[in-house]
Amino acid sequence: MDAGMNTSSHLKAQARCPLQEHFLPRKNSKENLDRFIPNRSAMDFDYAHYALTEGRNGKDQETAVSSPSREAYKKQLAETMNQNHTRILAFRNKPQAPAELLPTDHSASLHQQQPKSVKPRRHIPQTSERTLDAPDIVDDFYLNLLDWGSANVLAIALGHTVYLWDASSGSTSELVTIDEEKGPVTSINWAPDGRHVAVGLNNSEVQLWDSASNRQLRTLKGGHQSRVGSLAWNNHILTTGGMDGNIVNNDVRIRSHVVETYRGHTQEVCGLKWSGSGQQLASGGNDNVVHIWDRSVASSNSTTQWLHRLEEHTSAVKALAWCPFQANLLATGGGGGDRTIKFWNSHTGACLNSVDTGSQVCSLLWSKNERELLSSHGFTQNQLTLWQYPSMVKMAELNGHTSRVLYMAQSPDGCTVASAAGDETLRFWNVFGVPETAKKPAPRAAHEPFSHVSRIR
Repeated sequence: MDAGMNTSSHLKAQARCPLQEHFLPRKNSKENLDRFIPNRSAMDFDYAHYALTEGRNGKDQETAVSSPSREAYKKQLAETMNQNHTRILAFRNKPQAPAELLPTDHSASLHQQQPKSVKPRRHIPQTSERTLDAPDIVDDFYLNLLDWGSANVLAIALGHTVYLWDASSGSTSELVTIDEEKGPVTSINWAPDGRHVAVGLNNSEVQLWDSASNRQLRTLKGGHQSRVGSLAWNNHILTTGGMDGNIVNNDVRIRSHVVETYRGHTQEVCGLKWSGSGQQLASGGNDNVVHIWDRSVASSNSTTQWLHRLEEHTSAVKALAWCPFQANLLATGGGGGDRTIKFWNSHTGACLNSVDTGSQVCSLLWSKNERELLSSHGFTQNQLTLWQYPSMVKMAELNGHTSRVLYMAQSPDGCTVASAAGDETLRFWNVFGVPETAKKPAPRAAHEPFSHVSRIR
């Protein structure tokens, strides 16, 4: 079992407003730390000793009597005796220029015929570009309290309240504050349209909200017996995962919203992700198991059997991410007792690779523009790590959080990643670079999941 709720309490020196800019002092990195090292093999120690001792005395004595012929004689004598040094210390000379193997004109024509095809290395900022306060965020590994919608609005649950932060304008608004007997908020997830948002609660209910009008559309009840810690949209289907181990598909268009129930986990479901095609669902639980479910074999009359049951992890599995450039590739991350990222073929159920990260894996995100994977971690470094796929070579480690980085969300353009941690800060990282928008086709209009809902039920 992985470490869940952090129950340690601390006194706050002063009350903080949610999602306010948090400034941190920066260190001065312009210190000159260069030094020169003498080259002993190029130094004449005898002459150096003479120049520092007897040479100065001789010059003082000779300044009184001097003539042009005497100066010419001294210069010739110094050249003969190799004493025409100008420096006491000697340093290494610059290396000689390499000899050209090809004539200059031939080399130039060769470079013109073969232009460079190596892609320039992208600069990855090592510090967050923005930090916001996130007071009262629940420090619980099994919850999912952060999501970034397609309308460029980020939703975050802080205690019993859901806040919306508009990334385009930087404005903050409060969506809803849940009653004490129902809360706190345990999960949050935007619908594909970027307007409607699902809010999972500690009392097993799920509320659906219209963010444009700040109006509650309906409440989903009866699907679970305890808190709902994970949510995932698939068009008009909202999939919910509960502490009771059940996974429920809810059709938000109809009154009897429960259309399918997946039973396979024996403990809390803490991770849910639909594949890009919407055909396969990955679920991770506190029972250390990953299930892959296929909608084509689903039945509304009976409990649906999983397609694959993956039991290689040795700790709770919350981090799940479907690869955007390879449809059947699933990445999963294990908790504090496992610390690995594993890659799976969702068609065959085979484990393709396993990488030991050295710390608890809390969240995973694929880049939309490059073959890269971002992971967030807990003890001991509480860092974000960028990996090159498939080599899994570390490209960068992003530090700044002082507590485990439990939640991550990606901006609609795929460039920026938001991370929230138990240190009550929300940080934004420009980790995935600039998207190549010119190569992407125009997106299709998102399906309206609430087109048939006319009143609160």
